[in-house]
Amino acid sequence: MSTDDTTGAYDFAGHPADGGTDDALDDGIPTSFTPSADSFAHDGPRDVGIVFIGDGFVSGYGDPKGLGWVSRVMGRTSHPDLDVSAYNLGVRGECSADVLERWKGEGLLRWQERRERRLVLGVGQNDVLVNLTTARSRLNLANILDDATARGIAPFVVGPPPTLDPALNERIEVIVEAQADVCARRSVPFVDCFYPLVEHDQWLSDLGASRDQRHPGQAGYGLLAWLVLHGGWESWLQIGA
Repeated sequence: MSTDDTTGAYDFAGHPADGGTDDALDDGIPTSFTPSADSFAHDGPRDVGIVFIGDGFVSGYGDPKGLGWVSRVMGRTSHPDLDVSAYNLGVRGECSADVLERWKGEGLLRWQERRERRLVLGVGQNDVLVNLTTARSRLNLANILDDATARGIAPFVVGPPPTLDPALNERIEVIVEAQADVCARRSVPFVDCFYPLVEHDQWLSDLGASRDQRHPGQAGYGLLAWLVLHGGWESWLQIGA
């Protein structure tokens, strides 16, 4: 389902054009994340804790290599200025309401010894499958991002990928555009995994050969990792060029 917000061409790692108008959910929110002064004030490598939380795509369900996109991304995240502790808290079948309930308790436990705290969130398909309204899905994401930002935790959002079902994809597209808008209003990085893959032959082939026709195999997770790595990852971590 296309909307007026979605215009122009997309490259493989591109994002849909954002649009829309302000609504009550976004009143009084911070517009950007500013790390605390002591995040970079110490000698030696930056002590960074990255919590990945979300659904089965975050956990890497279906990947015969057991890597998913998270481990592939972390395998490419090596820099002499970083000392990274990464924690994968993906749970297959979870929606944004589930993650809203647990991200803080599970994340704070892992961030407590880290000087720099970062949150990577990946949900969306299950919001559609459990018939969560778009407004509720949007509010769940907004609440997580606002709370994280207020606590000095830098968020990064990875949107849901497409399926083989055109009717389901129309509903996922609505969630993707809502997530992109929520993130844009807060200057939070958002990686679009829907538009670049919805007609991507390798993605569709990998889904067709998968166990549940929704979670990809090795090739599909490699594509998701590519999108994340080329979707502002190094800029968000403040490394590289």
